[in-house]
Amino acid sequence: MRPSDVQRVTVAESADRYAEMVRAKTSTGALTPRTAEVYVRDVLTFAELAGGGRVLDDLTGQDVDEVLLAFARKPDGRRRAGAVVRPVEGPVQSAASQARFRRSVSAFFKYAVVAGWVQLDPMRAVTVRSVQRGGLRAERRALTVEQAEGLLGAARGLAEVGVEGGTAGGGGRRRADQRTELRDGLIVLLLAAVGPRVSELTAANVEDFFVNGGTRYWRIFGKGGRTRDVPLPGPVVEVLDAYVARGRGGLDRGVEPKALLLSWRGRRLARGDVQAVIDRVLARVEAGRRRSVTPHGLRHTTATHLLAAATDMDAVRRVLGHADLATLGRYRDELPGELEAAMRVHPLLGSVEGRRDG
Repeated sequence: MRPSDVQRVTVAESADRYAEMVRAKTSTGALTPRTAEVYVRDVLTFAELAGGGRVLDDLTGQDVDEVLLAFARKPDGRRRAGAVVRPVEGPVQSAASQARFRRSVSAFFKYAVVAGWVQLDPMRAVTVRSVQRGGLRAERRALTVEQAEGLLGAARGLAEVGVEGGTAGGGGRRRADQRTELRDGLIVLLLAAVGPRVSELTAANVEDFFVNGGTRYWRIFGKGGRTRDVPLPGPVVEVLDAYVARGRGGLDRGVEPKALLLSWRGRRLARGDVQAVIDRVLARVEAGRRRSVTPHGLRHTTATHLLAAATDMDAVRRVLGHADLATLGRYRDELPGELEAAMRVHPLLGSVEGRRDG
């Protein structure tokens, strides 16, 4: 393309046009609504960080570098005021979020070249790579057994408060049709026990839960149009039944007749609300076992502990909804002492602990 053909559009205008194009692709089936939502959110964030009034074609690789680094330091939007544990210093966005944002920006500029908004793709001159940006993570994503048990215990306790109609963290100051204890307990139990993506959780409908052969299943609609039926542990079923029977009806305003998880205004719960729910439950965990965690961190927790318990890898893959076993490596953390524990009870030699040479 000749320089004279380049349109001098602003960053904000190009981002808006790109967002319209992405949303239009959902109508043709080229993109799912969830994927389009991520692309749109990232490009609008890029415009905000780069400066909406600037001309897109004036941006250099150094400018984009600065935006990528600014995004890494940008507070996680899932965090709400009053979170139990404050973020640590350094990059606030997770490594996965930073890598995803970089991919979104790259896709945006590829389109900008074709659309005639830029003469050259500035991503070619970008020096900040995912290794540099993604290597810093202050702590593991998966909760330890003690931390997970503390969180699950708090979730079940909160659900019991909802069943009994008592007070919890200010719940008693709300009207009966604004009580969310059962819902909040169920959210944390589903995230920690089943490990769904947060988008899968908020998209769940009441009719997606069914009984087959005496076992309760959750039919999860995942990425790529794939579905999976995941059996639910007994404690989760108890809270699910209590919420459907008592908690959900109090929140239902007739606006979302199918949605499982409702806000106290009767709307389907948004993805951004889930972190606030986790933080409320965390506030009930004793300090020694409390650690901040995101919905995706609970997905890591599920994978880590299922695999550490020697659960069949393919079964874990199916629970999490991955197409490839190789992906599981990204969804687990090493546990202290797991190698020693594995070798103490070897599948070929049996228990070797306490044996003496004959």
